[in-house]
Amino acid sequence: MVLDFSEQQIQRYARHILLPQVGGVGQEKLLKAKVLVVGAGGLGAPVLMYLAAAGVGTIGIIDDDQVDLSNLQRQIIHNTESIGTDKVASAAQSLKAINPEVNVVTYKERLNVGNALNLISAYDIVTDGSDNFETRFLINDAAYFAKRTLVSGAILRFDGQVATFKGFPGGDPDGPCYRCIFPKAPPEGLVPSCAQAGVLGVLCGTIGSLQATEVIKELLGIGDSMSGALLIYDALATQFRRIKVKRDPGCPLCGRHPSIKDLSAHDLVT
Repeated sequence: MVLDFSEQQIQRYARHILLPQVGGVGQEKLLKAKVLVVGAGGLGAPVLMYLAAAGVGTIGIIDDDQVDLSNLQRQIIHNTESIGTDKVASAAQSLKAINPEVNVVTYKERLNVGNALNLISAYDIVTDGSDNFETRFLINDAAYFAKRTLVSGAILRFDGQVATFKGFPGGDPDGPCYRCIFPKAPPEGLVPSCAQAGVLGVLCGTIGSLQATEVIKELLGIGDSMSGALLIYDALATQFRRIKVKRDPGCPLCGRHPSIKDLSAHDLVT
């Protein structure tokens, strides 16, 4: 196979190309890959920056928020001069500064029932950096119907978790979806948000970097997939736990007798 890299690309990605598991062929896969990142906040920031640095060719960013001073403690893709600007615009500017060759596509809107399936279908992989259960369930269901791998992350206070879901038809036949582990959202007020309970800023970097790693592994088809596992990190104890998780036969989405056939059950504003 003839690889058509420029001299600049060879220099930029030299440390990848040296890896037997990546090489020139793998780097070319990354350059042709398309990844959608939901959220340009705490988790989205490191995911976006490392995917751009790695040379992922097209990176989509969807977020409807603006940069606030309180974001800067953890959302390292933004800076003080970005305050008041759209997060997608601020993030795109940072990614272009890291790697001008990356095609950054921005969506200044909220992921909702009306756009989720079309957006996710347009990318190879979607990674979840959202901060609420409604969006997480929507991303999971849309990724399942679009037959796209989902790399999910979540954080609160000093704890974080990472998982990969590809239990869709043609994906991992034994792999669960997000609903297999979390059948429904907890009652309102039971689990506080980061805005209510706080979060250690650097935790976002730890979990987001793990998400980016899993995205790259899935794009390249290397290593052990996180499908069928949930990785839990306790920052205060400096402890990782990897828990095996299985598909739930009674899951309303991917189980034997699914009751969720489309996204109509979601009541997010379209």
